[in-house]
Amino acid sequence: MAREITQEEIDAIDEMMLRARKAMDEIADWDQAQVDRLAQAIGWHCGNEKTFLRIAQMGVDESGIGDRAGRGGKRFKILGILRDALRGKSVGVIEEDPEKGLTKIGKPAGVIASLIPTTNPELTPPVTGIYAAKCKDAVIFSPHPRAKETTNEMVNVMRHACKLVGAPEDLFQCVRKPSIPATGYLMASADLTLATGGKPMVKAAYSSGKPAFGVGAGNSTMVIDETADIAEAAANSRMSKMSDFGSGCSADGNLIIVDAVYDKMRDALIAEGGYLCSPEEKELLAKALWNDDGSRKIETVAVDAKTIAHFAGFELPDGAKFLMVEQEGIGKEHPFSREKLCVTMALYRAKDFEATLPMVRAIYEVGGKGHSCGIYSFDEERILRHAANAPVSRVMVRQPQSKANAGSFTNGMPMTSSLGCGVWGGNITNENISLKHYMNVTWVARPIPEDRPSDEELFGEFYNTEVL
Repeated sequence: MAREITQEEIDAIDEMMLRARKAMDEIADWDQAQVDRLAQAIGWHCGNEKTFLRIAQMGVDESGIGDRAGRGGKRFKILGILRDALRGKSVGVIEEDPEKGLTKIGKPAGVIASLIPTTNPELTPPVTGIYAAKCKDAVIFSPHPRAKETTNEMVNVMRHACKLVGAPEDLFQCVRKPSIPATGYLMASADLTLATGGKPMVKAAYSSGKPAFGVGAGNSTMVIDETADIAEAAANSRMSKMSDFGSGCSADGNLIIVDAVYDKMRDALIAEGGYLCSPEEKELLAKALWNDDGSRKIETVAVDAKTIAHFAGFELPDGAKFLMVEQEGIGKEHPFSREKLCVTMALYRAKDFEATLPMVRAIYEVGGKGHSCGIYSFDEERILRHAANAPVSRVMVRQPQSKANAGSFTNGMPMTSSLGCGVWGGNITNENISLKHYMNVTWVARPIPEDRPSDEELFGEFYNTEVL
């Protein structure tokens, strides 16, 4: 039975809320230039290479998951979010449409409860902080217990940035002793919750009684057809799969390769460091990744390939970076068609492009609906058919999924660390959570010339026909 929240926890959250609202009051009259300067200060102090690498590696050490050497590469996201934030308006008049007589005025959303996943304790706080600062929101961060010190360290850097530009430090606070009851009370007390994490966290956010932006589970699936640049597809797949040892929900999990280039693609993946497991090793790998009830074994989440193989009971040759299994079955009874959360991917062979379409739909029935997928093809008709077919919110074309779908400097997706998965994934939005989601907007409507079509235009062929 879940324990009840203690009076000490209630008092602590109540005190943080009071301080957060006081901090918001202190910057209520700040103009666009002032909040932009605050966002820049947060971006620099959190996103400079020295500080971010130190705290990112602290996060890997504390949580025990992820790639210590590569985690620092995530700092590009802070730079991209700052770019997007600075290009948007968030104070006063943010948009005007004279033809429709409309003016939109941006206002703070309020105090935000930000739930931090164990996989991004160094990244999610400044991402949230930059957008929140732009909108004059305050944020109380609730860290994952396995990464609470890392989250607190990054929030302390954000508080330092506030102090340097004359903003109240209490715009950003962090729960020191996180617990499920305390997080629940925080969400119920805040004005808005940003829930970046697992399904239980998102469900709790939606049950808090307050508005919430949640995310969904991933199971990223890529289609490779015969028009693809195979070397590019293999390199990008390796890059996406290896990012932070596959901890992210966007890491390539399944590759559906048409028969005409299957062998070539498989060999290219091997050249990139992929290790193709034998049928016997595949069985051992399945036991190493999943418990009998289908849940993931924490020991093999987001760790390097050799650690996974050793845990499974076989050894890898030098140069092996990620694991591959050849797979036919799709369904909940076939674990390799699920999200893997590690450096393992499943290779599927399809007769031709037409055959990939039902396979994609079937995989997303297993998991990952609403999240994202991709395609390596230069056939625009196929790209659009794949996008129309897949029940996902975003489709990356010829890009490394985990480096692209949350925004990159080489595509137009809004930069974020939170991916809405729409109704498919149980979320209220299928957009990348970005600046506009951090503000309230007041619409001002002025009179315009009447815009009323005739009845004949509205009803078309049905106008004046017989009715009941």
